[in-house]
Amino acid sequence: MTATDIIKDTNPESFAALFEESMALKEMRQGEIITAEVISVESDFVTVSAGLKSESIIRTEEFLDDKGSIEVVLGDHVKVAIEKIEDGYGSTILSRVKAKQMQAWIDLEDAMNDGTIVNGFVSTKVKGGLRVTVNGIMAFLPGSLVDVRPVKDTSPFENKECELKIIKIDRKRNNVVVSRKAVIEEQSGTNTEAVIATLVEGANIKGIVKNITDYGAFVDLGGIDGLLHITDLAWKRIKHPSEILNVGDEIEARVLKYDKEKNRVSLGMKQLDDDPWVGLNKRYPINSRIFGTVSNLTDYGAFIEIETGIEGLVHVSEMDWTNKNIHPSKAVQLGDEIEIMILEIDESRRRLSLGMKQCKPNPWEDFAADHKNEEKITGDIKSITDFGMFIGLEGGIDGLIHLSDISWTETSEEAVKKYKKGDSVESLIISIDVDKERISLGIKQLTDDPNPEAKTEAKTEAKTEAKTEAKTEAGKKPTKPKTSPKKEAAPKDIENAGTTNLGALLKAKLDDGK
Repeated sequence: MTATDIIKDTNPESFAALFEESMALKEMRQGEIITAEVISVESDFVTVSAGLKSESIIRTEEFLDDKGSIEVVLGDHVKVAIEKIEDGYGSTILSRVKAKQMQAWIDLEDAMNDGTIVNGFVSTKVKGGLRVTVNGIMAFLPGSLVDVRPVKDTSPFENKECELKIIKIDRKRNNVVVSRKAVIEEQSGTNTEAVIATLVEGANIKGIVKNITDYGAFVDLGGIDGLLHITDLAWKRIKHPSEILNVGDEIEARVLKYDKEKNRVSLGMKQLDDDPWVGLNKRYPINSRIFGTVSNLTDYGAFIEIETGIEGLVHVSEMDWTNKNIHPSKAVQLGDEIEIMILEIDESRRRLSLGMKQCKPNPWEDFAADHKNEEKITGDIKSITDFGMFIGLEGGIDGLIHLSDISWTETSEEAVKKYKKGDSVESLIISIDVDKERISLGIKQLTDDPNPEAKTEAKTEAKTEAKTEAKTEAGKKPTKPKTSPKKEAAPKDIENAGTTNLGALLKAKLDDGK
């Protein structure tokens, strides 16, 4: 019978028997809890009879419920505590409040001894845990006993009722310790030790998803929780665990690691399936063309999923033949199915390089197939730089006219001043390099060299110097080319030689010799 029990019994014989039995079992003494009958209910006091010498009067406020209403009526049997056997006037002082408090302690002790579950109201957070009210008595719920797994934020449990177990009572110090964790473990109907025995790395285990966070999910394995990290959910890219998991789902996972000291279990779901990266080279040979779906976009490229769990990168430089600085979002969108080419596979590092432009005609190859060296071609000037002019050609590609290839007679600075952006110019194809994506053009090559001898002499001198250097390196004494003595040079030749720095120096020396 709890402290709040009120016996509704209108049979006086039954009450008399109950009273006599109570008197037979124990002596009447101060602090004793006895049963009394309500014989009168007034606005200020309630009169009860406990079979003593006289009736006792108790203040009505001791019989009020939580709503402020009187909880007894005439004829009810209630528990009361004896405060004084004799008050000097022949009356016994009884208390309904103290009876409730004493009975509450007795009920808590019985609950602890019997291991029964009690209800409590979590009021506020205190150092190390939560403050709970159980049967009107303040109790302490340690943070470590709130749940079967560590709880960092206890705010969701505040101002709520919960089921608890009493694990410690000290009436002298008015100390009660309760546990919510014990209730959860009991209700789960599992043996924690038996579950721990199955936690072997590499073993498969079933559990219930009990909580989902941004970095993974906690799985109840039966008395112990395991963490399923987001990177171990699936081989494919996942932004949030809720994409494939829901609270309450029963799942199967593999034990990746179990730390006995910290009681931590790491789980993985993707490990239940074969690693898709194994044997990727055999399934997708280099230069093979396949289709994939755009799964993610970045500033430096786009990620393409070619199969579940396998994503490759199309770098921005591999998206378009002509536009090297194109932003990925200008070329593809999320969810697009596109054709790509396998460029490189690194299974050990789990890296896959893909290309988009390789699935389109190469404008450099097309140009090389349609044109040959020393062929005339016309195009507009797209830009002028410090080293030359870029000419727009068919297929969206550019050709370069180097400054040195503009004029035979004028300096580079003078020659380039005659042109501006947008001008249409005719030039001659000097060379085509498909691998380096370069096309060299020339304007001066459209006409003959007005001074071919100088060019021939330059080539001869260059060849002679090259041979001399080669012989010197081989340990042979270099031989000088046969030339006439400079002192015998004709006066006219000396004057012509004076147009260069070397000629001026030679002329000065000859004049000194005269």
